[in-house]
Amino acid sequence: MTKARLEHANLMVTGIDETANFLLAAFPHWRIRGEGGGEWHGVPRRWVHVGDDYNYITLNEFFGPKASDKPQRDLAGTDPGLAHLAFEVDDLEAIVSRLNKIGYESHNLGEDHPHRRNNYFKTKEGIEFEFVQYFSDKPEERNLYA
Repeated sequence: MTKARLEHANLMVTGIDETANFLLAAFPHWRIRGEGGGEWHGVPRRWVHVGDDYNYITLNEFFGPKASDKPQRDLAGTDPGLAHLAFEVDDLEAIVSRLNKIGYESHNLGEDHPHRRNNYFKTKEGIEFEFVQYFSDKPEERNLYA
């Protein structure tokens, strides 16, 4: 069987620095891997890769009169688009603590589950990230749906 691993996700944001700081607080072992600029279909942009040597998030910020100032999709709505990105973590409490220290509060605790805990945070511009910690290596327990 072929295995797949998500290498990166590419997000459009209205401000790179806020989202990058959020990710770097959540994952202190991550860094700015690379950054640059240029144009995307005639619109000036800045891009940053935030991650480690194996996984990263690309953040794109656009400038000028053609840059969109539309907000992220309403997470309570039914519009198509990104709902959230989820990361499996080893120490959920440490991530919650680091994000709390820089001013973020969880806006949604996951369901009560015997083999996992999860917590949701929303960046200031409205991108939601989920962090999940599993307490079992057994797929039938990790993926138990009640």
